[in-house]
Amino acid sequence: MATHVITGAGSGIGAAVARRLHARGDELVLHARDAGRAKELAAGFPGARTLVGDLSDPDRLSWALSHQTLPERVDSLLHIAGVVDLGPVGDLTPKTWRHQLNVNLVAPAELTRLLLPQLRAAHGHVVFVNSGAGLNAHADWSAYAASKHGLKALADSLRHEEHANGVRVTSVYPGRTASPMQAKVHQQEGKEYDPAQWIDPESVATTVVMALDLPRDAEVNDLTVRPGR
Repeated sequence: MATHVITGAGSGIGAAVARRLHARGDELVLHARDAGRAKELAAGFPGARTLVGDLSDPDRLSWALSHQTLPERVDSLLHIAGVVDLGPVGDLTPKTWRHQLNVNLVAPAELTRLLLPQLRAAHGHVVFVNSGAGLNAHADWSAYAASKHGLKALADSLRHEEHANGVRVTSVYPGRTASPMQAKVHQQEGKEYDPAQWIDPESVATTVVMALDLPRDAEVNDLTVRPGR
């Protein structure tokens, strides 16, 4: 039975991935920002364990996790949580920049650091669910895209550093996916949101699980998923 640590399991792609892994009997350790959210996740995934820590405050993640029981081995660490706030460079404040950089980049780096011993012990897999914005930046997307470009750099460096330790690293770059985040993006853009126009989270989950299940003789480094309509 594999053990998966997942951030962002409460909705969208993260929830779809968690459902897939839970249904096949794998052990889930679900990250939550606070105790209330942890209780909700545990109720939605019977038998799952939780870890509580605020991704928007990565400086305190080490302290938070030191007061909780970590799994002895981690077969996969799935970074799926993320936040987005659009706006032109001329309007974005340092607070907005820091929030997106902390949640989307610094916290994944810190969680990876804290769980590397368990990943190495299991010859595990780190999956970063990035974004199309991690490859191309457009107007009003500077802070979010910067955090996701940084996430690509983190994944690329980690892959080279941990290859000899048997740790695989995959970046997945979904296009616009039907999720609460996408609804927020459309609201910020002033556009009507129709989830049927965008990728189903289950389709992205299929690509993530495929990367996890690939035999050990191969590794998916980068995978781009675009809307098919």
